[in-house]
Amino acid sequence: MTDDASDTPTLVDLVDDLEAIEATIEDERARDQIIEAIETARNIGAQPVFGRVIRGFDRADLTEATVGALVFGIPMFVEGGTNEVGAYLATRPLAIAATALLVVGLTVGIVYVADIQDVRIHEPFFGFLPRRLVGVLSASLLTAAVMMTVWGRVDWADPWLAVSQILVAMVPMSIGGALGDLLPGS
Repeated sequence: MTDDASDTPTLVDLVDDLEAIEATIEDERARDQIIEAIETARNIGAQPVFGRVIRGFDRADLTEATVGALVFGIPMFVEGGTNEVGAYLATRPLAIAATALLVVGLTVGIVYVADIQDVRIHEPFFGFLPRRLVGVLSASLLTAAVMMTVWGRVDWADPWLAVSQILVAMVPMSIGGALGDLLPGS
């Protein structure tokens, strides 16, 4: 063992080790004991908002993502520029694709790359699609579609234009959704 702080085991390391052991145990009683030990390790001490290990995606996370999307989205709903940019994008399919990639990329970057929190992928959809990513993007999309429709900011008589305008609103909303989900630390 060295004096380097990066070599010092942490509670996260302990939980990771216990989860690795859990995956190898076939006896149900022993597995339950390991699961209980994992939960105990996770609950040791009052953890600060930052530095928690975040797993799964539940209703509380969905609510936080929706609130974050709204905080960043409301200015987009009342700003006429959103509709103008959406109209511009509607005539340029490559720009729409690039904007959609931007939305996903920003969300992935904030949630998994920026290291704001220690986010773990837990039980992904279809074995590869992270629940948190799907949840944050869904919250942003649904919030944008509902609010822009209710507030008369999109006209579904031209669905392509409406989708383009909603996509424009999703750019900051995905940022807000990701931050809203991660900053409370749940």
